[in-house]
Amino acid sequence: MIHPVALRFSAPDAEVLARREGRLALIVPADGKLGALGRRLDRLTRGALKRALGSEAWGKVKVGESLELGFPGGLACEALALIKLERKATEAEARKAGATVAKRLSETGALVMAENHPRAAAVAFGLALRAYRCSYSSEEAKPFGPVEMMVAHPEAVAAEAAPHAALAEGVFFTRDLVNAPANILTTDDFAARLAAMQELGLEVEILEEEELAKIGFRALLAVGQGSESPSKVVVMRWNGGAEGAAPLALVGKGVCFDSGGISIKPAAGMEEMTMDMGGAAVVAGVMRTLAMRKARANVVGLVGLVENMPDGRAQRPGDIVKSLKGDTIEVINTDAEGRLVLADVLWYAQERFQPAAVIDLATLTGAIIVALGHEHAGVFTNDDKFMASVLEAARAEDEGAWPMPLTPGYEPLIKSRLADIKNTGGRWGGAVTAAAFLKRFVRDEVPWCHIDIAGVALPPGETALAPKGATGWGVMTLDRLVRTRFEA
Repeated sequence: MIHPVALRFSAPDAEVLARREGRLALIVPADGKLGALGRRLDRLTRGALKRALGSEAWGKVKVGESLELGFPGGLACEALALIKLERKATEAEARKAGATVAKRLSETGALVMAENHPRAAAVAFGLALRAYRCSYSSEEAKPFGPVEMMVAHPEAVAAEAAPHAALAEGVFFTRDLVNAPANILTTDDFAARLAAMQELGLEVEILEEEELAKIGFRALLAVGQGSESPSKVVVMRWNGGAEGAAPLALVGKGVCFDSGGISIKPAAGMEEMTMDMGGAAVVAGVMRTLAMRKARANVVGLVGLVENMPDGRAQRPGDIVKSLKGDTIEVINTDAEGRLVLADVLWYAQERFQPAAVIDLATLTGAIIVALGHEHAGVFTNDDKFMASVLEAARAEDEGAWPMPLTPGYEPLIKSRLADIKNTGGRWGGAVTAAAFLKRFVRDEVPWCHIDIAGVALPPGETALAPKGATGWGVMTLDRLVRTRFEA
């Protein structure tokens, strides 16, 4: 997998500034007041910093962004970036400042001068998250050079930043999975990557098709029956909390490629359906983070891995399948397959683990993108207090999430003439009827949230903390939720 850039913290040393190569970045407040390192740089450049900070261009720089001085006289560096960041900056603004440095990071590395800024650890985290590059090109990209941060108290800042290392690893793991093409990330390969996390202390169990059939995963198996890739369910357990304490269950949709099945999708844009395993990728990234930081919580992650293809054995519109719960489902549209996968895995998670709460994540509907665009995931629930905790965690991590309705009035839309339920309620309210379908497979007494991440998993452009491609949305939110609500 791709690992975060090498980063170390050191005490300020003005003597090395003149001969330092690569890129330099200096954190500066809006009023342009310079600290000791800034004043030294200004002397070395014969006042160029103060001239830049007094310019109209500096006034137009937004918080967290930079004014660039290319090949400044008196310095050996290739560029000096002046990053605008107040001492009272928010966590999100500080992360953005770090990301600004990372956008132009190269194999020569960088020196970031944060001195005594109270958000130095957040700057480092934003830099680590943005310094990500995934490519399958035959021309191998040169790796990013090391990053050094000069801070007043390097040991204290390093200790504050330490938990971020595990979080960045989890985010990168999720991005790697979502970015991978379907001919590489098959269901077998996905399961193997998860099994490899046993070396981190996770308990990993892979349920193969024969066992799934015995247990009764008929809805899940129906989705994958038209594919040469075998369907699987992978169970990951992290037992870091009190012995016997009920775990938080995280459930992810892992459709490694979604052609739509017999209800085949239009050709335009189908290549992006390699990301239809985004929910499973988030669950995997969270579990990796929890294991790496030795979280004091019991968490179980379950992912249903399938491929939805239009083979001669594929399920047809009009088929009726029986779920693990026992409810019968009329398949109106084979492209509404993710909810069939989640229905069985949700029920299995509750039956086997008796969880304290359940969260499922899925790139489930295009309708949520129509409703919320690429700025927010949609959050549905059967427990408003539990949803409030999820939304609070998302706000704290600056990951967009928005509460969506799930009232009884939507349920008649998925009532089937022949079976207990049908797998789509039509065009109107599509994200809500999908959530209403899933709600049927969650016990009333179990706090549950469904998070539709279709719009945020792979947006059309770069974001504040990620280059164009997979974002890893949700890993930070769920890690914070575990910290604040489920850790002992």
